[in-house]
Amino acid sequence: MWLDEAKKVQVFEGVDRQVFESDILPFQRPVILKGAARHWPAVAKATEGPEALCDYFSAHANEQKIVFLSAKPEIEGRYSFSDDLRGLNHQQRQLPFSVIAGLLLRDRNDDTAPTHYAGGVPVQHIMPGVVAENTLDLMPADKPRQISLWIGNKTRTAAHWDLPQNLACVVAGKRRFTLFPIDQIDNLYITPLDLTLAGQPTSLVDFYKPDFNAFPKFADAIPHAEVAELEPGDVLYLPSLWFHHVESLENFGAMINFWWREGPAYLNRSTPLTTLMHGLLTLRDLPLEERLRWRTLFDHYLFQPESEAVAHIPAHARGLFGAMTPEIEMQLKAYIAQTLSR
Repeated sequence: MWLDEAKKVQVFEGVDRQVFESDILPFQRPVILKGAARHWPAVAKATEGPEALCDYFSAHANEQKIVFLSAKPEIEGRYSFSDDLRGLNHQQRQLPFSVIAGLLLRDRNDDTAPTHYAGGVPVQHIMPGVVAENTLDLMPADKPRQISLWIGNKTRTAAHWDLPQNLACVVAGKRRFTLFPIDQIDNLYITPLDLTLAGQPTSLVDFYKPDFNAFPKFADAIPHAEVAELEPGDVLYLPSLWFHHVESLENFGAMINFWWREGPAYLNRSTPLTTLMHGLLTLRDLPLEERLRWRTLFDHYLFQPESEAVAHIPAHARGLFGAMTPEIEMQLKAYIAQTLSR
């Protein structure tokens, strides 16, 4: 299988916050932080078995309902769309965690039973006690973050990207991430931006059985793949906008993710995806030569080193192109809202 020949993600051991911030974050490359979550109570419970871990989570969980996915064994754990992209190849329900845990445990050893999966569970709201007891000292405590739980049977999540940076902490079972840099987007056959399973567009390629007739350029992506194989207690650092295909390699697995964004606080109130969607209205259907000229303007004003595009203008005269302030943020939003309302 082509995955066996892929490049392995670099492994770091004994990483503390200083090493993480000085030797890992600046390079924006995926790395495995070996055993960085080995001290967690959740990992200790997982070593006792799936029942012990589910009991631990259930003892902390409230009755708020969670999106829960189930699928026939024929899909081999690959949660995706139907072949015609008109529906899903699985069922989605909303259930409390106590019920979900029972279904996961009941069917985990039965190859003829459905597979089950709950992803993106908001741990801070569902199990705040788990957040308090399972911590990572790799980021300042006051940095805004989102924490989520992924728990299921032997399942696969199609390759996709996420906007935030990510520390993916394996709690139970072995997991494999197959990673691609964002420049492989043309070779991964991604769904439209608004056709998603859980908010992010995904690759249509089945990594276990790639159809090179339907997706011939996937062969060009394969040499760029990097694989991270993780055990309980291991953590994967995944920078923003790296494609990742995620597999639970055993019949029961759990993972907790810490998500955050770098940059000024005002960026947490918006996303570049909005700009991309706006571009569908304003750029995509322009004549090619005109689009290319606009690309030059975007490169000049958005992708130059900081302030270089307006370095020749006194700071007081830079207007909306000056350093971001609450006032400029409001003016920009008002301008955009006005243009969209026409």
